[in-house]
Amino acid sequence: MKNKLIYPAAIILLQAMACGGSGSENSNENNPIENTPTETVGQSGVKDDVSNPNIVQVAVGSKDHTTLVTAVKAASLVDALSNAGPFTVFAPVNAAFDKLPAGTVEGLLKPEKKADLQHILEYHTYVGVLKIEYMNDGQEYEQVSGQKIKITKKDGKVFVNDVAEIVASIPTSNGIIHVINEVLLPPAK
Repeated sequence: MKNKLIYPAAIILLQAMACGGSGSENSNENNPIENTPTETVGQSGVKDDVSNPNIVQVAVGSKDHTTLVTAVKAASLVDALSNAGPFTVFAPVNAAFDKLPAGTVEGLLKPEKKADLQHILEYHTYVGVLKIEYMNDGQEYEQVSGQKIKITKKDGKVFVNDVAEIVASIPTSNGIIHVINEVLLPPAK
């Protein structure tokens, strides 16, 4: 009976020694799967700029905001508006820029007018998220420029400074874009 138990135990021990190696080697050393850093594994390691884009990425992807994107680039505000925020941007469509006097946009895009362009774009930007449903008639908000805009509600529509209608709202990963049909011109300082 003893022999019946010893033989199978010896066979198992020999098989384990043959497959297992000496134990002094690192069996994971040449295994790329075992040596992959775990910090890039899983959902948190996925870089995804498509399903939840930021304000700049949404604007760049919009055919109606090419003039605004050009202005943001000329004013060196791409990085600022790509940051975590949150921000609310009142984004004029191309047609809104077309309503400005001839040569205005071209003049503002010149390097020597960069500070003026930044000021105008900062007047279109609020730090925080202003959802349309929380805006009240007559409410004012201080913009990044330090000047205030005023919200007006008429016939179910929402206006900024009584001239620019909010025609759409787009949530982004770092805030919200309110598409407007007029360029907001800051009051003289």
